[in-house]
Amino acid sequence: MSLLKNVGTIGGLTMLSRIAGMAREMIFSRVLGANAITDAWFQAFIIPNVFRRLFAEGAFSAAFVPMFSKRLHGRDDPKEGLEEARRFSDDVLSVFLPVLIALVAVFELAMPGVIWLLSEKPVDPQSYPLAVDFARIMFPYIILVSLVTLLTGMLNSVSRFAPGASFPIILNLVLIVALLAGEWFIETTGASIQKVAYGIAWAVTGAGVMQLAWLYYWSRVEGFRPKLLWPRITPEVKRLSIIALPAAIGGGAYQINTLVQLYFLNQLEDGSVSYMNYADRLNQLPLGIIGIALSTAILPALSKFVGGDDKDGADRIQTDAIELAMLLTIPAAVALAICATPFVTMIFQGGRFALDDAEVTGNVLAALVMGLPAYVLVKVLVPNFYARADTKTPVVAAFISLGVFIAFNIALLDRYGVIGVAYASVIGAWINVAFLLVVLAQRGFYRVPGVLVLRIARQALAAAAMGAALFYARDLLTDWFAAGLFARLGALLVLVGAAAIVYFGIAFAIGAIDRQRIAALTKKAS
Repeated sequence: MSLLKNVGTIGGLTMLSRIAGMAREMIFSRVLGANAITDAWFQAFIIPNVFRRLFAEGAFSAAFVPMFSKRLHGRDDPKEGLEEARRFSDDVLSVFLPVLIALVAVFELAMPGVIWLLSEKPVDPQSYPLAVDFARIMFPYIILVSLVTLLTGMLNSVSRFAPGASFPIILNLVLIVALLAGEWFIETTGASIQKVAYGIAWAVTGAGVMQLAWLYYWSRVEGFRPKLLWPRITPEVKRLSIIALPAAIGGGAYQINTLVQLYFLNQLEDGSVSYMNYADRLNQLPLGIIGIALSTAILPALSKFVGGDDKDGADRIQTDAIELAMLLTIPAAVALAICATPFVTMIFQGGRFALDDAEVTGNVLAALVMGLPAYVLVKVLVPNFYARADTKTPVVAAFISLGVFIAFNIALLDRYGVIGVAYASVIGAWINVAFLLVVLAQRGFYRVPGVLVLRIARQALAAAAMGAALFYARDLLTDWFAAGLFARLGALLVLVGAAAIVYFGIAFAIGAIDRQRIAALTKKAS
């Protein structure tokens, strides 16, 4: 296995998705800005996405895919395996769909109460009814994307990865088209931002229909013809539910964290939800490319070494992953912190997103990226527990982090506002990392070697030199940040290019990068 190659492949695919999402947010900020209406929209959009991550892409996927794959490939006769897998998927679909419809129906009726729980008290008479309407329009997306997840799992089981990897792009493209159409209506007919926001909400559900059609087409190509049967709880469906429930509880801490953050942001001035959303979009870019890619890449190798009782091999993989993660994440965090406001201005400012909005969002981003190394380390450390079939410890760590997050929000909210919410998130993330490292060491699973600590210290030194260079270059390019498109693009390329040259040049010079280790990572295991 080539760790670096796998990370590059997964990270590259993730980057395409993140860039598409970034383009969507860039247009969103210019068309709708940051105000009470966008706060209501983002709040409504978060709610179905929390349930999507918790059930569809989390618990359900983790339970369904192995069971479906086992039936598909567990027979000597491929036709028998295909038929058994079909029956299993049809049984699951016939129970899964009515449950989803019932869930959506309950939330559609209870949505005013849900939004009230997450809102400032007393509720804003302008944004509250908007948030309820937007959430009711977008919540049925859960049904559509959950069915998409089921079809994606089926296709992944036969190594057809492209349809499942590409469906998020459909949502981004549909929203981009809807936003551009909304801007045209504003300019030509004088339509209000509120009406355009309603149209964008309907576009989310429309995109879900298109995503489902896309996956259904490819499932038919692969010989799967999902059909609805009369719902019945078979032993397989019951076992799926038993497996999925703990996974849902395990993922609950992270999703509760999202809703708790939304609650605290709603206690602040209009625009706070939007500021956090735009800042987190930039923060998520390196997190997705580095953290998620590394997490996915190292789990099979860790499982192999742990299963073979090869502690040295497992330690080596874990150390390599941490070193590579910090090599890329520390400079990303420093660059985003030093150039937070310029980056936000170059990417988001324009139209109805004013320079004042860019400054506030930049301050939020500068605070948020202080936790970026911690967010990535959590992604890199958790597979060490999963490789040992321990899903409980990461859940305990996540709930401890959640408790810390809530406590610091209460302490910092009044004094620091939206930036205080970002600081609370950072503190919670570092507590999570500390807990995971302590437990790994106590159980004898992994201890951070001294040579790794020295290597990371050198990486930090190289990043500090890069930060000083960026601080100087940033001031020289101030007039370019809010200028025309090509001036902004030029300034962005200059900053990124200067950062890369300074960081990697100094990192190689002072031994922050082990050339032999990097060469070993690029070689395939024999």
